[in-house]
Amino acid sequence: MSVDAPPSPALLAIAPIHAPALAALAHEYTVHRRWPGCGAATADPSTLRRVRGLVTTGVRGFRADDLHDLPALEIIACFGQSHGTLDLAAAQARSIVVTNTPDWTEEAVADVALGLLLGTLRRLCEADRFVREGRWEAGPFALSTDLRGKTCGIVGMGAIGRAVARRAAAFGLRIEWHGPRDKPDAPGTYVPRLLDLATRADCLVVACASTAQTRGMIDARVLEALGPSGYLVNVSRGAVVDEPALIDALARGRIAGAGLEVFADEPRVPAALRAMEQVMLVPHLGSSTREIRAHRQACWLESLRAHFAGEPVPHRVHG
Repeated sequence: MSVDAPPSPALLAIAPIHAPALAALAHEYTVHRRWPGCGAATADPSTLRRVRGLVTTGVRGFRADDLHDLPALEIIACFGQSHGTLDLAAAQARSIVVTNTPDWTEEAVADVALGLLLGTLRRLCEADRFVREGRWEAGPFALSTDLRGKTCGIVGMGAIGRAVARRAAAFGLRIEWHGPRDKPDAPGTYVPRLLDLATRADCLVVACASTAQTRGMIDARVLEALGPSGYLVNVSRGAVVDEPALIDALARGRIAGAGLEVFADEPRVPAALRAMEQVMLVPHLGSSTREIRAHRQACWLESLRAHFAGEPVPHRVHG
């Protein structure tokens, strides 16, 4: 007499996770979806009562109200790393396991930072449009700015800041940096005051964590200190830069240009920024590589499999 296999655990996805990872998840679990625009029917209360796992992304995270109608919830698995988006206290109050996928994204993010630095100073996107639109025949392209001999100011000397410093130094830039405290083993020169760093820098690369303390720290005063020949690159989070102040500084020529990977209200980018020739825009793609996605998927599934097998769960997040 055959014995039916137990039903696979029910999971609820509340964010549009990397499609191959979500497809792999659906091979092993019953996956319900609930996020704006996903096209899935709203799960009924009886379905939600059976959900044992919640899956999300580092950008979306989860809030206490995401857990209210999930009484059987045991584990929350975050595809990516938290950036202050995981309500760990709410999970701990119900003894829910929280995991993420520890990444090695700093090299990939630093590659994007260097690309934005090259793109803005050498005006590469502007030059591309110049050729594509047939304007070259009417005359030469405007001059751009050399990197060598310039000072690259880095805001935040964590793993990403250090990776940016290595790349920038290889292009002949002097490295100076700012953070909450000096680090004797860090490259370049430590500058205790952010305004002083902005004054000294030809280009300012923002690579710090997004926290309550760093929110809006790149404000009108910093941009004024950077000056009309200075460039801003942001690979941190949109909240770290005062976006209206940046738009105003660019529109008034108070800085020369900007390279932006992150924005205040992604994926909505202000029309004013999209219209500016001297601004290079990319869609938050620092960690968007095949290699990083494959690594995240493996770690993500590993944690879920371990939990539902009753084994120690790797990659746990502790508050």
